[in-house]
Amino acid sequence: QVQLVESGGGLVQAGGSLRLSCAASGRTISNYAMGWFRQAPGKEREFVIGKSASGTRTDYADSVKGRFAISRDNFKNTVYLQMNSLKPDDTAVYYCAAGLTVDRYNYWGQGTQVTVSS
Repeated sequence: QVQLVESGGGLVQAGGSLRLSCAASGRTISNYAMGWFRQAPGKEREFVIGKSASGTRTDYADSVKGRFAISRDNFKNTVYLQMNSLKPDDTAVYYCAAGLTVDRYNYWGQGTQVTVSS
C-alpha cells in the first residue's frame, strides 16, 4: 500500500505560480508511476500530468503543456507539481496518484485545493 498526502494548495492570482507536493509513505515511489489529476466543481476528475517510474516518459494534458511540470525526488519519496502561468480554469482540487504504470493509477491522495483568481 502507498499512502499519499498532498500539500501546497492555496489561492493565487492568474499568471502566478504554485508548487504542490505529494509525500508518499508505505512504499518507495521509485517503483511507481506518479501522476497528478484534478477535479473542478461540477466536472469529472481529469488527468493533468504523469511520469513513469523510470522517468523516461512524461504525459501531459494539452491544457497544461508548457505550463506545468512534474518532478520526483525518490530520496524524499516525494513528487512535485510545478504550476506556472496559472489560469482561472486551473481552479480545482488536485490529487496525487501512484500506479504500476502510467496508464493505471491505484493509489490516491486526499487532494489539495487550488484556486486561481482572475
